Parts: sequence; C-alpha cells; structure tokens
Amino acid sequence: MEELSNNYGENVRLFNDVLGVGRSCDLVSRDYIIGGKRARIWVIDGYGKDEILERMGSFWLSLTGEDLRGLTEMQQFADRFITFSETDVSFDGEDIVTSVLLGKTLLLMEGLSGAALMDAKNYPGRGVEEPPDGKVLRGSHDGFVEAVVPNMALLRRRIRDPHLTMEGLKVGRRSRTDAVLCYLDDKADPGLLEEIRNKLNSIDVNSLVMSQESVAEAIRPKRKQWYNPFPKVRYTERPDSAAACVMEGNIILMVDNSPSVMILPTTFFDFTQEANEFYFPPLVGTYLRLLRIVVFLISLLITPAWYMMVSEPNRLPGWLDFLSSPEPASLPLLWQLLVVEFLIDVLKLASLNTPDSLSNSFSMLGALILGDFAVQAGWLGPEVLVYMAFVSVASFAQPSYEIGYAFKLLRVVLLVVTAMFDVWGFFLGILGILVLLATTKPLVGKGYLYPLFPFNGKALRRLFIREPISRDNT
Repeated sequence: MEELSNNYGENVRLFNDVLGVGRSCDLVSRDYIIGGKRARIWVIDGYGKDEILERMGSFWLSLTGEDLRGLTEMQQFADRFITFSETDVSFDGEDIVTSVLLGKTLLLMEGLSGAALMDAKNYPGRGVEEPPDGKVLRGSHDGFVEAVVPNMALLRRRIRDPHLTMEGLKVGRRSRTDAVLCYLDDKADPGLLEEIRNKLNSIDVNSLVMSQESVAEAIRPKRKQWYNPFPKVRYTERPDSAAACVMEGNIILMVDNSPSVMILPTTFFDFTQEANEFYFPPLVGTYLRLLRIVVFLISLLITPAWYMMVSEPNRLPGWLDFLSSPEPASLPLLWQLLVVEFLIDVLKLASLNTPDSLSNSFSMLGALILGDFAVQAGWLGPEVLVYMAFVSVASFAQPSYEIGYAFKLLRVVLLVVTAMFDVWGFFLGILGILVLLATTKPLVGKGYLYPLFPFNGKALRRLFIREPISRDNT
C-alpha cells in the first residue's frame, strides 16, 4: 500500500475497503465532527477499551474550531488533544492497516496529514496462573499467558536491569505475528543474537497460527532432518525458569498467542534440568537431577534389554531366572510390547480429549480394565504390563514432552532392531542412537552436545550437579 494522500475522503474509502467495514462484523468505525472538521475512527471490536475510547471521544467533541486553529499535521493534534500515552502517528498505509489488526485504534481527521494510532487495546485472555507442566512444591506459582505484553512484564518483574532488552519483531507475511527477543545486551552472544534475528526476518510463510512450533519449523536449517526425533528447542511456561536462562546469557523468544517461550540456544543436556530442583538445597537438587537422568535412561533401554535377555533360554545367570520366564500369552512377546506402547498413547490422547470432570476416573478405569482384561484373556503377560507401567511413569519424570516422545520412538525402533538381530541388533541400535544424537543440528548455537562437544568441563559439571547460587550461577 502507498502512503496516505492529502484527500480525507480518499483515505476514508481506502481504509473502509481494506479493513472490511460492512464486510467484517467485528470492525467498528464511527464518524465525528471535531472542531468543525470531519474525523473517523476504526477499531476491532473486542480489542478497544470502551472506557478509554468514550473518554477521548467526549473530549474531542468538546473542542471548538478555535482550538484547532493552525493545526496542519496529526502529530500536532496528538501532542495537544490525545491524552492516551501510547500514541504514534504514521503515514504508511500498510503499517496503519497492520496496526489496526493488532488492536490499535486508528484516527483520521480532515485537513491533518497523517493518521493517529492509539494503543488502547485489551486482548481477551486468561489470568496468570501456574502452568500445568513444570509444577513446583515451593517457589512461584505464576506462568506465562497467551499475550506477549504481560509475559514481558513477568520477566521485567524478576530482572530489573536496564540491560534487559525486549526486541519486537513481526513474522509471517499475512499473520504479522508479534515475536519478542528477550536478552541481556551485555551477556548475550552478539553473533548468536544476530543469527536468530536474521532467521526470524527471513521467515517466508504466510501464517504462524501454531505460534512457537510454527516459528521453530520455519527457522530450522535447510537440512531438515525430519527423521531425527530429538527436540531442537526447549520450551518453558515458567517465568522464573526463563528469567534464570536470560541471566545466564540465553535468549528467550516469545511468540504472541502462546504461553510457552523458546529458550535459545538449546542443547541435549539442557533437558536434564528442571525447576523443582532449584527450590531445594543443592544436595537434594543434585539427587533429584541424577535420579531423573538415570530413570530416563533406563526407560529407553529396559524393554529392548529385557526382550533380548528372555528371547533365548539360559542367557541369564541363575540369580536372574525370575526375569527369563515371562508367562505365556496369545501374542508373541514383541507384539505384546508394541501393543502396550501404542495403547499407552491411546489412553493419553483419550485423556486429553475427555472433560476434566471425567478425565482422572477415565484414565484410571481405562488402564485397569484394559490391563486386567488383557491378562485374563491371555493376550498379554503381567510382566509386560509391569515393565510398560514403569516406562510410562518414567516418561513424566522430566517436564519436556518433546524429549519424552523422542525417547519413546527410539525405544520402539531399538526394540524392533533387537528383535530382528538379537544382541547385535541391540548394540547396533544403541550405536545408531549415539550417531543420531551426535549428528543432530541445533537451530542456533555451538552444537547439540555442548558442553561435551566442544568440551567445557565446568559447564558439564553444572549440568549434573546442582551448585549453590553464586555470582555466576543463577
């Protein structure tokens, strides 16, 4: 779109047509006579704050021609008669349209060049509450919401440092989604920051309706690695976790319409940390972290290793005989494990789509009835249900759904490879997982296995041991 013309009628017709006055029922416009001059406002219904617009409208209608004498530019009118603090003047048609669709109120006036944009919006949204994942026994119980402005305020409340920078961007050709980069300009890596900024500015998609996931997919390297299940981005809905990452020099990417923020750069070892352990003494926090790591690694290997041990008789020593004799069932052991793997996901999906008042009872009854019926009917062995129950519980020992499903897919592949090639398949599968992990490309940063490659002993130790707070440790 071109810049505004000097003809008031042409400008009104242009914005009526582009914004859809009469076509979209939520686009509200109204004409005024202010000091003898024609004026018109446009605002999205549901965004504008009625009390502010009503107060400014009543003030404008009280103005006389004498009050407006000598005014030729909208900036002069805004300086004298628009009391709302978040007001700017624009001459660019595309910028004006985008601003109105973002929730700002547009004011045009006859005889004044430019258009006033008043940020008197009030996004519909929920209140600040604790996120469903990453809950803590102690500490703050607030969480991010779907609007970036209150999310920025939650971070400002924790980091009252003038170096804290909130850099706003618009991404998506049609959606023009708000994105905010949050960082400390004296601690964040300038090269990394520039790389992220260039990736966001080069996004060439129409819409980012799925918020942070759409952004993550749009800025992935050209080598997509669609076959690689390891997550390239770490998310959090906790302001305290995000603030701690910012203080350590990370960059937070907030996307409008999403309560989750992206932490960049992300490495594999970052998923070993969880907020709860930082609200306990260092010794307890270290124990919880190591326990989580061990349990999660066991969940990856337990069913393929058990299958390998019981698939051949006399493979185990005598003191482990109780592991080598699963009860017979109608289905082969491999199919029992695969069926229960998929059945667990079916129960998760059903629980997500069940009303809250019924979800807890449904998931418990579903698991009990299906498991008991399968054992009594001879379809599944009780040992299979025990091992898969451990795997299911272990998947919730860490807060990242993405890394949980990555381990699930790798466990299934390792199980199938072990069934095909026995012991050689088991160890080749583990080697393949390590190779896949080593070749994973992060979105940005030094490498996916940092601080192991490139090696940084101090940083690696801090990932496994919860250190006391200090000047360099948040």
